[in-house]
Amino acid sequence: MTIDPRSHTPVYVQLADLLRARIESGELPPGAPIGSETRLSQEYGIGRDAVREAIWVLRYEGLVSTSRGQSTTVRQRPERQRIELSPGTSVIARMPTSNERRSLDIDEGVPILEIRDAQGGVEVLPGDAVELIRPESE
Repeated sequence: MTIDPRSHTPVYVQLADLLRARIESGELPPGAPIGSETRLSQEYGIGRDAVREAIWVLRYEGLVSTSRGQSTTVRQRPERQRIELSPGTSVIARMPTSNERRSLDIDEGVPILEIRDAQGGVEVLPGDAVELIRPESE
C-alpha cells in the first residue's frame, strides 16, 4: 500500500486509512505499536506533520492510544458491560469533557453514555464499554 501525493485525498487521510485497514484486519493487533512518527514518515514518504494528523484521526476514532514518552499503540477493546434498560430509561450519547475523560480513564474519541432512569438518576459510562439491551416484551 502506498500514498499518492497527487491524489485529491490529503496524505494524512490516506495514511489514516492505511493504518485503520491494518488494525481492522488484525495485522496490527491490540497493544501493537503502530510505529514512530519518524519511521512512518520515512516508510510512506510523507512529512511528520501528516503522520501526526493521521495518528490524531485514529486516536479520535478510538483506535489507538498515545501517551507522552510512549509509542502509539492499538487500543485494547474493553469488555462490554451489559445494561438492560428498564421502562422510562433514556440514553444520551455525547463526547466527554476533559474532566470526565480523566475521571473515567477513557481515550480521546470515545463517547460517553448518560443513562437516565425513570427516578431521575444518572449514570455516566464510556460508550465503548457498554452494551445496551432492551427487556424482552412479554
